[in-house]
Amino acid sequence: MYKKHLGFAFNIIALGLFFPGILLTMFSLKMDMAASISGSSLTSTLVNKELSIMATVQELWNDQRLLVAALIFLFSVCIPLLKSVLVTFSYFTKNQKTESRLLRFVASIGKWSMADVFVVAIFLAILSTNHADTASNQQFSIFGFKIALDMSTQTFSAAGEGFYYFTAYCLLALIGSQFSLSYLRSKEIKSR
Repeated sequence: MYKKHLGFAFNIIALGLFFPGILLTMFSLKMDMAASISGSSLTSTLVNKELSIMATVQELWNDQRLLVAALIFLFSVCIPLLKSVLVTFSYFTKNQKTESRLLRFVASIGKWSMADVFVVAIFLAILSTNHADTASNQQFSIFGFKIALDMSTQTFSAAGEGFYYFTAYCLLALIGSQFSLSYLRSKEIKSR
């Protein structure tokens, strides 16, 4: 019986981490460009963004990238919420058949919930661009004057609070689901 309670407890804690995970900044990205012509330089910020999962979905939606926005929303918001609601409902239901069906359904969509982890992996890949530098040096001559043109870009990225909340949510929800399923299996073995 303790597995049922542990599964529920992990599910509730995970749900508490879920909302900050999707609403707080998942990552920040800044890209600067610098150009130098014979000693004179110009620096400009090309990109300076802090995005959460929900802000990313909204931005993709506004940019008419509807499929990508819908997929991120489905796999990072809808399916995790559905799983949490069903695990919570199964905890409080008195009907063993209903409880079994709900937990089996959660197990069947569990592989789809791995998309949460995929989203975290994508954000990690973005973060791996930290301090990526590109530089180009060109020299050319105009009317006998030699001009040196140096252009470079720098990309900085960092994980935000939302990244850590969402990662913790993914791990705790997975642990909670495993405890609930383990409880169900042990209950079925005892009833045989």
